[in-house]
Amino acid sequence: MAVPVVNLTLEKGTNFEATFNVFEADSSVVNFSNFSGVCKIRKYPTSPNFQSCSVAITGATGTVKVSMAKTTTSLLQSGRNYYDVVLTSAIDQTSFKVVEGNILVSETSSL
Repeated sequence: MAVPVVNLTLEKGTNFEATFNVFEADSSVVNFSNFSGVCKIRKYPTSPNFQSCSVAITGATGTVKVSMAKTTTSLLQSGRNYYDVVLTSAIDQTSFKVVEGNILVSETSSL
C-alpha cells in the first residue's frame, strides 16, 4: 500500500488538529481496532529532535486524528518540517505508516 502524502500548515503557538480517513484499495475503510499510534514532527526526517502529537484512532471507521497543544507547537522550528503517523497492532505488533508529508510551521506574531 502506497503511503499517502498530505502536506499541512501549522501556526506556531496555537492548538493543532488534523484528521485522516484511511481506506483500502477497494474504498472500504480500514479497521484499526486494537491499534495504537505515534506521530512525530521533525525539522528534517533523520533529526534526533522531535515533538510528538497525540493520536486518537476510531478503529471501525478508519479515522485517525492527530493533535498538539499550543504549548507544544510553540516549541517547533519555523519553516518546513516533516511528519508521519505510524499505527501498531496490539495483537501482532504489525506497524503501518498511514500518512506522511511536510508540515509548514509559521510564526504567530499576535501571541
